[in-house]
Amino acid sequence: IYKTCDLLLCDAGPRAMKMLRFRSPSISSLAQEVRCTVRLLDDSEIACSIQRDTKGQFLLDHVCNHYSLLEKDYFGIRYVDPEKQRHWLDPSKPVVKQMKCQQPYTMCFRVKFYPQEPIKIKEELTRYLLYLQLKRDVYHGRLLCPFTDAAYLGACIVQAELGDYDPEEHPADYISDFKLFPKQSLKLERKIMEIHQNELRGQCPALAELNLLQRAHTLDTYGVDPHPCKDFTGSTAFLGFTARGFVVFQGNKRIHLLKWADVSKFKFEGKTFYVIGVQREKKLVLTFHTSTPAACKHLWKVAVENQAFYKCAKSSQIKTVSSSSIFFKGSRFRYSGRVSKEVIEASSKIQRDPPVVHRSFGQSRSFTSLSHKQLIINMEPLLPALSSSRENRDSSEGENHVLDRGEDEAANRTRADEERREIHVDQEDEMCAALTISDTAYSPCASMVPTPVEESQGDLDLLFQSPARLLKELHADPEMQLELQAEREREVAREALGQSLCIPSSGRQQMQACLRSAARLVVMATGLLMILLPLLLVLLESDLDVSFLHDIRQTPEFEQFHYEYYCPLRRWFLCKLELMTEQLWGD
Repeated sequence: IYKTCDLLLCDAGPRAMKMLRFRSPSISSLAQEVRCTVRLLDDSEIACSIQRDTKGQFLLDHVCNHYSLLEKDYFGIRYVDPEKQRHWLDPSKPVVKQMKCQQPYTMCFRVKFYPQEPIKIKEELTRYLLYLQLKRDVYHGRLLCPFTDAAYLGACIVQAELGDYDPEEHPADYISDFKLFPKQSLKLERKIMEIHQNELRGQCPALAELNLLQRAHTLDTYGVDPHPCKDFTGSTAFLGFTARGFVVFQGNKRIHLLKWADVSKFKFEGKTFYVIGVQREKKLVLTFHTSTPAACKHLWKVAVENQAFYKCAKSSQIKTVSSSSIFFKGSRFRYSGRVSKEVIEASSKIQRDPPVVHRSFGQSRSFTSLSHKQLIINMEPLLPALSSSRENRDSSEGENHVLDRGEDEAANRTRADEERREIHVDQEDEMCAALTISDTAYSPCASMVPTPVEESQGDLDLLFQSPARLLKELHADPEMQLELQAEREREVAREALGQSLCIPSSGRQQMQACLRSAARLVVMATGLLMILLPLLLVLLESDLDVSFLHDIRQTPEFEQFHYEYYCPLRRWFLCKLELMTEQLWGD
C-alpha cells in the first residue's frame, strides 16, 4: 500500500501533493508548543509559549511589551548552544530553527548596541535598562575602569540603590555589602563612600543612573563584548566593536582602534577572521584566528551588524554581505534592523506619558537567584494552545499572577536541578580575571518549566486516516483514473521502445558517444589549464605592477594560498628536482 501510495504521490497532481505535505512531519512535531524562558537584566525571568514557526522578532517584541519599551532597537536576545558558543537570536528566522539545545529554551535579554550618546535616550526606562547592563559589565570585568572612574561608578550605583547616606541607618562599612567589582579593595570602598556621601547627595535614582551612563560612555571598553582570539604572532587578543569602531585589546590595553569610516569589509574563512580597511591612506588587512569555526562565524556576524548599525545613515543603505572568496561561495548575511541615526530620530518623536520604572533594589548587594515563585512571572501564551492545555492554565490567568503549576513543578524537581539553579547567576557574564578582559565560560541555564502541547494549524483530520482509505479516495476520483490510465499507456510505450533498441549496434553507439564526450572534456580542461597556469605563474612569481594583478595579490585569499600552499609546493618540487639532478650527475 505504501509503495503504491508513494507512486501516486509522484504523478497524481496537486491533490496527492497535499497528502505528501501532511505525511512528511510527525504528529508530535506539528502539535508541540515550545516553552521559552528569558532572563532579564535584573536576573528575573519571564516564561512564555511560542509556536514552532514563531520568529525571533516576535519573541523580542514580547519581552519589550512586558517592559512597555519603545526604544527597543538597542536590545537583543542572546542564547548559548550546547558547544558553549554564544549567539544573538536572529529576528528574521524562526526561534526553533536557531536553537540547538533541548527544550525548554533559556535565553537572556541584553543590550546589543550601546548608544553612542546616552543623553539622547528619550525615556527613563531605556536608560534604566542600559544602567543595569553597564552595572553587569562593571561587576564582570568587561568595563575596564581607572581607579577614579571605578570609584565614581560605584558611588553612582550605591546612590541609585541606597539613596542618600544616613549615619544613623548605615554602618561604617556599608559599602562592603555591595558587590560592585570583581576585586573590591578597601581603598576603593573608602573612595566610593567619600563620593557617595559628599558629591552625590540629593540625587534621585534616575539622576544617579544618568551620571553613571555619562561617565561610562567615555571609557575605552564601553560597549565592548570581548571575543577571544589569536593574532598573527600567536598572542592572545580580544576583539570588540563599539560606537566608534573596531577595537583590539591585549590584557588591559587597547592596542588598535579602526574607526568605522576606515573599515571597508569583514571576512572570515574557517577559523580565520579578516578586517579589511584603510589606515593612513594605505590598505590594511588584519588577520585573527579563533578557536572554532562557529566562533569565527559569530564574530563575523556581530561585526557586520555593528558596522551596519553605527556606520550607515539609513537602513535602506544596508546591503547583504558575503564572506565569499575566490574559491568558495561562503556565507551571506544582512542586518535587518534600524540603524543608530534612525533610532535616535525615532526616539525624539516619542510622545507619551513616561512608563513607570519598577527598579529592583539590592541587586548589587546580593546576586543570588530569587525563588522560583519570584522569578517566573505568568505570561499569556503567544499563540493559543490545545483545549487541554488551556484548561490547565485557567487557574493561572490574570495579570502579574504567579504560575501555580510552575511552582508545583519546581517542588517536584530533583535535588541536582535545585542546586544548579541556585548557584547559576548568569554564566554568560562570568569573567576569569578582575578588571581584565578575558575569555568567558558560557553554559545554558537549566531552568525547567512545563512544556504544554499546542494545537497544530491546518486540517489534522487527514493525519489520522489510514493509507488504504486515502488510496481508495484517490481511485474514486475520475480525473485520477484518467491520469493513471495515461501513465500505464506511457509505461507500455517505454517498455516497447526499450526492447526495440536492445541490439548490439546501440551499445557501440552509446560507447562512442561517451568517448567523444570524455575527449571533448579533456580538451577543454587542457585548454583552460594552459590559459590559467601561465596567469597563475605571473601572479605568483613576477613583479609586474599592473593594476588588476596588484589588486588580486592584495586579497587575503591570495596571500593565504601563496604562503600556505604554493610556497611549500614550490620548495618540495625544487628539492625533488635537486635530488634527481644529483642522481643524474652521480651516474
